[in-house]
Amino acid sequence: MAKQVEAERFAGFYIPQIFGLDALTTLAVVGRAVPRIELGTAVIPTYPRHPMMLAAQALTTQQAVDGRLVLGIGLSHQIVIEAMFGMSYEKPARHMREYLAILMPLLRGESIGVTGETLSFNGSVTIQAAPVPVLVAALGSRMLELAGRVADGTVTWMTGPATVESHIAPSITKAAADAGRPAPRVAVGLPVCVTDDADSARQFAAKTWESYGFLPSYRAMLDREGAAGPADVAIVGDEADVTAGIQRVADAGATDFAAAEFGLSADDRARTRALLRSLL
Repeated sequence: MAKQVEAERFAGFYIPQIFGLDALTTLAVVGRAVPRIELGTAVIPTYPRHPMMLAAQALTTQQAVDGRLVLGIGLSHQIVIEAMFGMSYEKPARHMREYLAILMPLLRGESIGVTGETLSFNGSVTIQAAPVPVLVAALGSRMLELAGRVADGTVTWMTGPATVESHIAPSITKAAADAGRPAPRVAVGLPVCVTDDADSARQFAAKTWESYGFLPSYRAMLDREGAAGPADVAIVGDEADVTAGIQRVADAGATDFAAAEFGLSADDRARTRALLRSLL
């Protein structure tokens, strides 16, 4: 898949960290066979990995892929962290603040001494690699402020263009500017399908991504958008409809667009990829 993406001249190839392949290990392997494009994670949950260990793994992968890694990280969700991992999800913004206080300096090759309420580390990671850009899956105001102040941007999911324009992009951009940092990346991920049967495609999207309509962080963004569920923010329709939908995301302030392609048939999937290629 990554070889095809590179051959078709897309800018990057991103994979999630859910309950399958380890994302960073996979990208370290992929990067040896795919030598040019950006490779990213969207996203790795923070709670199960101490930031020193994630820094070491990310820098190892960065060395393997010759400096093309972008590290996307996120909190995951209370139901996952508490019910599956048996860990506390108390004060998630504090957790991410302490996590980044350790992770970011280590990724820059610095030696640190950080003692937090929940996370601490004293020392450094001795891996020679290019610094790793970090995108934080930030949706709420406190998380966007933190991402803009100390990280390199955000990566969103199930967040429509009206919310990107009114909330995501201005919040993180202001935080970065106030901190004297460069303008942040705003990577927006949404399902995309080019099809002549938009109603059926939206029904498929509603079923496939149903759970995201109930997770509190995504539900809050859908409510901001005035969307009943994930199907309402999926970009679906013929070539003109999907082109207009993606342009709306760009106009809203996104710097990057991550398409989660889907389709009811091989023809839908081929048309979706062809349309995305035409926009390059």
